[in-house]
Amino acid sequence: MDEREFDDFYTTSFSRVVGQLYAMIGSRDEAEECVQEAFVRAWAHRRQLDKAEHPEAWVRTTAYRLAVSRWRRTMRGRRPQDRAVSAPLESAAPSESHVALVSALRQLPEAQRQALVLHHIADLPVHAVAREVGVPEGTIKARLSRGRAALAALLSDDTGFQEGATHA
Repeated sequence: MDEREFDDFYTTSFSRVVGQLYAMIGSRDEAEECVQEAFVRAWAHRRQLDKAEHPEAWVRTTAYRLAVSRWRRTMRGRRPQDRAVSAPLESAAPSESHVALVSALRQLPEAQRQALVLHHIADLPVHAVAREVGVPEGTIKARLSRGRAALAALLSDDTGFQEGATHA
């Protein structure tokens, strides 16, 4: 993968992967940092990515693993929690339904949340989710079914999020 191809890959994938990781971990700032680091690593491994069937999946998996590692370090107290060194990033406020969805996703078990995000937000078929997560397809189907049911129950309790409702 040459520099131009990598730039195109980055441009087309960055926002999508950040959105997917944000839905998995619940922190947009952390998602952006982890995805950025994953792309730095992808640049260093761009020759291997050339041969990879799904370079975006490689970046997403790397970013997710980075997020998990960062969380573990934070929980162990090895890393200061004050991240006020850099200026806050300005971004558009999320819609009420988006906030409700992310809040509901946070309440699900990690395995269900990951399966739902990869299948419905990353738009991966069940077999690709199974391959990326490293479990059988039947396990992914069960996680999707249970996750959708739990998500529906959580979102039906939220008066601000009703499917198909219009707001004046």
